[in-house]
Amino acid sequence: PATLLLTVTAFVLSFVIGIPLGVYSATHKYSAGDYGLTIFSFIGISIPSFFFGMGLIYIFAIKLKWFPTSGFGDTTFKGTGMALFLNKMKYLVMPALVMSLANLATVMRFTRSSMVETLNQDYIRTARAKGLSEKVVIYRHALKNSLIPVITIFGLSIPNLFGGAYITEKVFSWPGMGLLGVDAIANRDYAVLMGLTLFTAILVLVGNLVADILYSFVDPRIRY
Repeated sequence: PATLLLTVTAFVLSFVIGIPLGVYSATHKYSAGDYGLTIFSFIGISIPSFFFGMGLIYIFAIKLKWFPTSGFGDTTFKGTGMALFLNKMKYLVMPALVMSLANLATVMRFTRSSMVETLNQDYIRTARAKGLSEKVVIYRHALKNSLIPVITIFGLSIPNLFGGAYITEKVFSWPGMGLLGVDAIANRDYAVLMGLTLFTAILVLVGNLVADILYSFVDPRIRY
């Protein structure tokens, strides 16, 4: 459950934030905002997750003391309901940011590239010539036809985020399957490693299946 919570949170963050940023970058091509987002995406893709995680721990946990350094929940906390939920969320923020950064940057770049290509198509110029608002042109016509590459990333993100959980969970001592895998490597526990490898392979198949299903929803011309 801990790994599922972390992975789903990072997954949602990367797409909910990455797609709008990619759309903004494409619709403001070569602007200061576009250049800033491009630099951010290059940094997000390039920076090692363990380095980013250690940096967040040093700044926000050790120096500013806004978030705890590691773990998942305070065992001495006696609250219930919303108080307990917020206590858990404090432990989730930094690991989720670390896990989502590279995927968010990738989603943003793919969205921008696909949107820029789509916005140069003849039917987009026709839609604008018909007097449709820019919002309708962007979100109803251009974005939907730009989602095929993003859906490919959607399918690949499922196993990739699980693989990234190994390093992230070790850095933040997050009690999930990633930490279990790292400990299994250190202890040469081959049975656990084979189980985790099999689970990762299943995630790859599930991710590809989900992507194939989503293709047909986005583009009705795709049928199986």
